[in-house]
Amino acid sequence: MSGNLTEQFTLAGRHARSRVLFGPHETNLGDGRALSPGHVAYYERRARGGAGVVVTEVASVHGSDWPYERAPLAAECGPGWRDVVAACRPHGTLVLAGLGHTGLQGSSAWSQSALWAPSRFPDPVSRELPMEMEQPEIAALVLGFREAARVAVAADVDGIELDAGVSSLLRQFHSGITNLRGDEYGTDRLRLTREVIAAVRAELGPDRILSLRLSCDEMAPWAGVTPEQAAGQVRELADFVDVLVVVRGGPFTVHAYRPDAHTAPGFNVELCREMRAAADGRVPVVLQGSVVGADQAQWALDDGVADLVEMTRAQIADPDLVLAVHDGSRPRPCVLCNQTCLVRDPRNPIVTCIGNPSAGHETVDREITPIEHPASALVVGAGPAGLEAARVLALRGFQVTLSEKGVGLGGMLRTAAAGTGRERLSLLAGWLEAECRRLGVRIRTSCEVDAAALDVARGAGTLVVSATGSSPRPAPCPVGAGVQSLGAAAVLSGASLESGPVLVLDPAGGPVAVSVALWLAERGREVAIVTADQLIGSRLGPTGDLVDANSRVQRAGVTRYLASVAVSAGAGEALLENRFTGVRTRVPCAVLVSCAHPLPNEELVIEGARVVRVGDCVAPRTALEAVREGHLAALSAVPTSSAGSAVPTSSKGPAAPRRRFTPVDG
Repeated sequence: MSGNLTEQFTLAGRHARSRVLFGPHETNLGDGRALSPGHVAYYERRARGGAGVVVTEVASVHGSDWPYERAPLAAECGPGWRDVVAACRPHGTLVLAGLGHTGLQGSSAWSQSALWAPSRFPDPVSRELPMEMEQPEIAALVLGFREAARVAVAADVDGIELDAGVSSLLRQFHSGITNLRGDEYGTDRLRLTREVIAAVRAELGPDRILSLRLSCDEMAPWAGVTPEQAAGQVRELADFVDVLVVVRGGPFTVHAYRPDAHTAPGFNVELCREMRAAADGRVPVVLQGSVVGADQAQWALDDGVADLVEMTRAQIADPDLVLAVHDGSRPRPCVLCNQTCLVRDPRNPIVTCIGNPSAGHETVDREITPIEHPASALVVGAGPAGLEAARVLALRGFQVTLSEKGVGLGGMLRTAAAGTGRERLSLLAGWLEAECRRLGVRIRTSCEVDAAALDVARGAGTLVVSATGSSPRPAPCPVGAGVQSLGAAAVLSGASLESGPVLVLDPAGGPVAVSVALWLAERGREVAIVTADQLIGSRLGPTGDLVDANSRVQRAGVTRYLASVAVSAGAGEALLENRFTGVRTRVPCAVLVSCAHPLPNEELVIEGARVVRVGDCVAPRTALEAVREGHLAALSAVPTSSAGSAVPTSSKGPAAPRRRFTPVDG
């Protein structure tokens, strides 16, 4: 069956407004273990934008499961589910309550009790050894699913999705890696799942939707679930569920579930096609797996890969994705960076998006409001902060001029996109530029604005936003003759490099140094990378790329110097010191590339000048802060008189306090 992505689809007699699913994911929006008004606003925004089905954040069905601090508990979610339904149903969106138990992949830090598991197999991530469930625990688990379903039905949800995916106890019972039992739950590994399905169906009845999220490839063929085994599972379970969501991943491959841009979008296409063939038309099948482009999603429907498509991160990036596709406009792209939408992180960050920092903040965001009288604005710098400021100002009705001293737009987004595995960043830069042009922003490149030009603009009553970005930071060690020293941005921008070995310094531990090292290695350079940490890219854990990044570096032949810092460089070599032992080592070095944080560009910080500064010229950080500050500054901007009395003031000087802006949804 094929169909249009934006057309209505029927599940168990209930009508979804489109074939696009917004899947379950951690948000850290919870109020304790209950769903909060933040959840309601977050899901309503995607429903308003055209999502056909919303699956809420997976709620634990038993108190033994508390995988992260704000993990929902089904027993406390009834009022929240009811509010989500009330918010989403008027838009024609179906709401499924996500239910599950993380088993051995949970955490005892919050529950203060032993983890449950089919067998005594320690989680590869936490290394914690779980208890082996006996019949009382199994019975309590099945009862927990049934009671959770009863709470969800009382909240009038359209259905339930059972989690048998990458981090679920049900999948752990399916797998030969984690299920080593000798009883009937080991010889028949689907038995527990069948019992759970029967218990939940008894509460749902025939007129509500029962969905199953099923890991169909643990990517561990020596003992894990393989696609061939999963096809048998699908054939066995297809008649008992109303929707099947095909996913991949297991205890050793959690990162493969929602990977970053180093994995091509749509990676589950063939797996989903195989499972749909196994289902043989008995149950609609959903394609999941970094599907972030509408064209690919529509192709999957047309080619018979799936009946519906999950586009979770794409709808975090643009909640109006479905409406945009329906209207023929261009949605804000998801760049698959995973920097702010994966929030299983000790810092408990709220889910958001570098390109749409209003995501997750819907309860405090206000709509873009037009100005009452004509006004002009000058934005200096066309990186992500400047582009977003210009876009929002234009949406509000300002006549905007965007000045960029370089020849192109996009700033560090464009520069970073040259790096290996970061090419998709250019999509966000391109979208921002295209929106500015569509909205009539006057764009001037190769145009440097100085203090005199600012004075003229202010005198004419023009609002000024400075988004001049960053400047290179000097090398973190003395560099003498015989070694060329430059920063990561210069390398990725195509600077001419001396011949000979290249030494990349990684003091930040993020994606930059890894990207630069691989970019150089791909071009045949002899490359080494130095970090004070005990592994490369130490800050990549939250994005899911830590292990793979180190593997890519090793496969590329990049030499790694761990737990070391550069002391000096010159005469074709660098002196490194191990920060634990103090042992010093000389290594060959013709080119030294520092990937340290740059410095703010303060060219337009002028005493007394009332200029709003945003992004890296305040403090070089990530694209999230740049886009967010550009957005908020534009939203808070007030048209000025020729005297400039209403121009937001600079953050420098006693007469210029830092303005704090309220996030908005753009």
